[in-house]
Amino acid sequence: MVFLKRHLKAIRRLCNEHNVKQLYAFGSVLTDNFNKSSDVDLVVDFEDMSLENYADNYYDLKFSLEDTLKRPVDLLEAKAIKNPYFKQSLDQQRQLVYG
Repeated sequence: MVFLKRHLKAIRRLCNEHNVKQLYAFGSVLTDNFNKSSDVDLVVDFEDMSLENYADNYYDLKFSLEDTLKRPVDLLEAKAIKNPYFKQSLDQQRQLVYG
């Protein structure tokens, strides 16, 4: 989480601009295994929006986060996570970044 804390102000600004209700980090970014070749794993929950605005908003946020963090971002949408085992694991390890 140390890496994300360095970029917290910019991340919060992006979340405000993209109608993010909550943003969570998970995976290696929360551990000592995170290194310069690691991607950043995030889960987003958006405010309600029209379907026609959703895709543009999602991809604009993803690419803006990658530009800000200078590394690949794996951005999962919270409502799209259906695997109960993955969801349980995620719920146990995720840390709130915004919201």
